[in-house]
Amino acid sequence: MPRRTADTLARWTRPLFFLGHNPLTLVGAVVTTSAAVTMVGFWIVEATSGAPVHPYAGIVLFLVLPAIFLLGLVMIPAGVWWRRRALRRRGDLPKTYPRVHLGNVVLRRTAAWVGGASLLNVVLLAIASYRGVHYMDSTQFCGLACHSVMAPQYAAFVDSPHARVGCVQCHIGPGASWFVRSKLSGARQLWAVNAGTYSRPIPSPVHELRPARETCEQCHWPRKFHGDKLVVKTKFEPDEANTRSVTVLMLRVGGQSGFRGVGIHGRHLGDHTRIEYLSTPRRDRIARVFLTDDTGRRVEYATEDAGTQDGLERRAMDCMDCHNRPTHAFDLPERAVDRALAEGRISAGLPFVRREAVRLLRAPYPDRETAAAAIVSGLEAFYAQAYPAEHAARGAEVRKAAEAVRDTYLRNVFPSMKVGWGTYPNNIGHEDFPGCFRCHDDQHRSADGRVLAQDCDACHAVLAMEESDPKILADLGLK
Repeated sequence: MPRRTADTLARWTRPLFFLGHNPLTLVGAVVTTSAAVTMVGFWIVEATSGAPVHPYAGIVLFLVLPAIFLLGLVMIPAGVWWRRRALRRRGDLPKTYPRVHLGNVVLRRTAAWVGGASLLNVVLLAIASYRGVHYMDSTQFCGLACHSVMAPQYAAFVDSPHARVGCVQCHIGPGASWFVRSKLSGARQLWAVNAGTYSRPIPSPVHELRPARETCEQCHWPRKFHGDKLVVKTKFEPDEANTRSVTVLMLRVGGQSGFRGVGIHGRHLGDHTRIEYLSTPRRDRIARVFLTDDTGRRVEYATEDAGTQDGLERRAMDCMDCHNRPTHAFDLPERAVDRALAEGRISAGLPFVRREAVRLLRAPYPDRETAAAAIVSGLEAFYAQAYPAEHAARGAEVRKAAEAVRDTYLRNVFPSMKVGWGTYPNNIGHEDFPGCFRCHDDQHRSADGRVLAQDCDACHAVLAMEESDPKILADLGLK
């Protein structure tokens, strides 16, 4: 070894060897080494098993173990600093540290091992940090790690059209600034979960949500002209025959056509139509609408009781004002049962099944376990008592229907989070919640007398209205 290199190495190693002989540093070395070996072992098992990591195991594997590993690394220099400070305070700190004989082969190998281990620790810490952040951004962590808090949102997510889209793609999106903001917000939320101070239910809308043009519009392009969309809505009456009726609509989705916006998307989100509004924080009541029309003129529409702007939120309209539950949508009992009947998950041949299913769903229950048992037993008891012959002959259908009704409840109601029927309004349409009628109510007027009207044909054409067998479906080859 060259003389100058040896002198430099000795100058650095002497104080480290001397001051490193302290309990804190030695314990830190043990902790770091133990955590590193455990992490690597877990990573090997995870890579070879092929099974998804359990959310709580993931917390240990990707968050707790790296934290212990980092703690051990911090303890090593902390012990050196602590011993140096203690020796200096007692006046025992040597002016010249004891000589380290680098000619000793064992000592050189030890120094090389420590240096190599330190470099390996840096690599492991980088990998652990990356994997930890990656795990915290996973759908599994968001939905299952804080299970009691996020259970309603996760249940809706896995049953949604966005079930294969990661939570972070919508809630954070690309870029470092929103990543940092999300982690700072996550730290606050983590404290609230541990302290039990989180809101029940989780408030909606999320006012700090990133603008839709930076998230939703990375996949969906509202300006793209989509033309019309056929919508078939099936409903059943609460009578003995569960009478079926069908409504067929041609929804004018629209977009950008040439130089002008047409249809729903084109008129509300096109380049030539910019809309802002003033509303209550929940956005369920809109007091004033500010519209830049096709001529570039800005027009204000307001209700008679709009009042002042105190306590109102000003917002530029985007996708989330109508599609406010694109992934975390919750049903009402009637809609959910109608869909189950239409899809065959509940047999429409069972007398009064629609009425009884809705009754059982709307009944109050103290918790989900009680509800699940009561719904299944309640529907079976109804048929055993009111229709014993039907129950005996079609017991399997009754049981299947009861399980479908139970699953509907478990998908939508979470008493521990105070999430019940209608807790989260859905602004698409106007049947179950005000939705479109928050603005289009014939009550928002401009100074020159113009009105935001409830013109049905502006958004959809009605091809059949609650008909038992609409001819239009046969004409379109859909029957």
